[in-house]
Amino acid sequence: MEVKKNDFIEIEFTARVKGGEIFDTNIKADAEKAGFEVKNMSPYILAVGKEMVLKSFDSDLEGKEIGKNYSIELQPDQAFGKRNPEFVKMIPMNAFKEQNIIPQRGMQFNIDGQVVRIASVSGGRVLVDFNNPLAGKVVNYNYKILRKVEDQKEQIDAVQDFIFRRKFEYTIKDKEIIFKVPDKMDKFVEMVSKAFEDILGLKAKAEVVKEEPSKKDSAEPKEEVKK
Repeated sequence: MEVKKNDFIEIEFTARVKGGEIFDTNIKADAEKAGFEVKNMSPYILAVGKEMVLKSFDSDLEGKEIGKNYSIELQPDQAFGKRNPEFVKMIPMNAFKEQNIIPQRGMQFNIDGQVVRIASVSGGRVLVDFNNPLAGKVVNYNYKILRKVEDQKEQIDAVQDFIFRRKFEYTIKDKEIIFKVPDKMDKFVEMVSKAFEDILGLKAKAEVVKEEPSKKDSAEPKEEVKK
């Protein structure tokens, strides 16, 4: 059975720098070899052609058969881009000290969702590399498509994980999916509604619900001591 665009599939894969280390996988045995956290690791469910994985990897999935092993090699411009010298900046040491950070060569940290790396530390200056750590590298993906996913709940949960990074309760009415979300999350649902419609054919809406109070908050008040 061949995979077509818009199909939901369950896939297992391992991605490596060519000739080097694993940088991504959802296969427990490979993750253990690479020293990754394996808790809750499982095959990934995605919609083919919707760029829920790297675009070039996604494009390779169309026409493949379920249950067979495949591999693809991607050049830098197909994967994480070429290295850009302009993304390497010299930053004064004081900028780090103000944030209580002691920079060290090789240190990586996250700034607004972007991974940056300390390239070198010299005197009062720090050379910071804002390129993706995999920029300029040839990468290989080895993968197997395990099955087509026909169950709507599985499909919706997969898209929730991809967009929200968590799962909300929901109801479906006509061509709308209504998520029960906490206050202020409704604006985000509006922002990503088009993505849900593109992937699932359902327009996302939000119903704001009050979060359950904690046990501490819901504890009965102590009886007032009468004087």
